[in-house]
Amino acid sequence: MPYKYGHYFVGFVLLVTVTGFWASYFTMIGKVPLAFHVHAVTATSWLLLLIVQSLAIHRRKNAFHKTLGKASFAMFPLLIVGFVMIINVSAARFATLESPFIAVLGPAFGIGMAIAITAYLTLFYLALRNRRNIKLHAGYMLATPMILFESPFSRLMDQAFPWMNVIGSEGPRQVLDTIAISDAMVAIFAMTLYLMDRKNGAPWLVATFFVLLQAVVMWFAPDIAGLNGLFAAYSQIPPSLTVLLGLLAGGLAGYLGWTRGHSPTRSAAEASLA
Repeated sequence: MPYKYGHYFVGFVLLVTVTGFWASYFTMIGKVPLAFHVHAVTATSWLLLLIVQSLAIHRRKNAFHKTLGKASFAMFPLLIVGFVMIINVSAARFATLESPFIAVLGPAFGIGMAIAITAYLTLFYLALRNRRNIKLHAGYMLATPMILFESPFSRLMDQAFPWMNVIGSEGPRQVLDTIAISDAMVAIFAMTLYLMDRKNGAPWLVATFFVLLQAVVMWFAPDIAGLNGLFAAYSQIPPSLTVLLGLLAGGLAGYLGWTRGHSPTRSAAEASLA
């Protein structure tokens, strides 16, 4: 089976996530909005799913692996809902100009999460569509934690490894520095995996594209004309509508990926007997 150390990789991402969000979430767990809890539960559950799925397939527990795969059809739309709810919180805070920090970075956070949602939808769709190719299927699933690795690691960088910020912007934009550097690190790791197996390396190219797109767009977001207005307009959309759309998008990605999955190629003799 491919990626025999995949569960260790996802476990590392989970460790970084808990560490990175310890100060801003876990120590304030009773004071944060509901959206943070939904995001925390769904994102953590997704990582745990990947860990257990990887362990199951490498221990020849194929039936259990398939059962968890079926569970992903319910879990994935909820994961997307959690992402959308985070955008909604950022938009509401931006609309009320809650702080100078959110006034500068709110639209960057919003568009960054929108790119992440697009990446997750793409990777999950491709994982299901290529489920009959074990290496591609596993690669696309294991690529999903890469997309938002920047979120916890950028916080960890700011708290424990400030020397890693070689860009050195001033003020709120310093946060975008750490996000861009985190995304660049992920891109280097993903490209290393691609170079190790180019034939089955498409998942890592897709991941690299999205994390670099996220890094560039988020870093330049404060300078993009009209973005503030668009984010303010988004804040006027009823949150229930955007949550519903997120739920439908997650479900549609799963449905399309499954129904468009490649069927095994039948020989001419088998086709003639059909």
